[in-house]
Amino acid sequence: MSNKERKEEKINANANKEVHSSELEQSAEAKAVEVDSAKENAEMAKLMADLDELRQSMLRSQADFANYRKRIEKERFEDSKRATARVIEGLIPVIDGFEHALAAHREAEYENYRKGFELIYKQLLDNITKLGAERIDPVGKPFDPHLNEAMDRNETTEERDGTILQVFQPGYVFHGRVLRPAMVRVAVHPSPASKQAVN
Repeated sequence: MSNKERKEEKINANANKEVHSSELEQSAEAKAVEVDSAKENAEMAKLMADLDELRQSMLRSQADFANYRKRIEKERFEDSKRATARVIEGLIPVIDGFEHALAAHREAEYENYRKGFELIYKQLLDNITKLGAERIDPVGKPFDPHLNEAMDRNETTEERDGTILQVFQPGYVFHGRVLRPAMVRVAVHPSPASKQAVN
């Protein structure tokens, strides 16, 4: 082998070493890039998971707050209704007093007195009606134990059994809640035992 061939062989060997070392460096860099990329992907996945968890937490908090607000508004409304019901319950005996006073003085000398009382009485009734109270005056209607309290019964066949014949004291309802039941006299058909007792 000539010197020239040896030199070329050394040059080729060196070139092969350089190519091989260059390939090794490139594969090491590629591996480093892959490792870095894998780390970045893992970090990105963790950040995305954290972000999703924060979003879910925020949505739950918003829903909880909306439910809390609705509950508080409902409680305030219910508190307002209870307070109004207490005021109306306090006014019902005043209305009864007006009705008794108006019924007692029907003489002519009390006419001006009656007009004043009637005006005050009407204003009082109008105001509790505006607050949401309803007067129960069930004459001629069937007896309802949820709205009426039977104080007396009258045996008769002229009315249907259970019909209210007379109201002794009107009742009041506020938003479906009975503040005071109407005190009434109820028609009752005579039973065979009571017919025999009369004979």
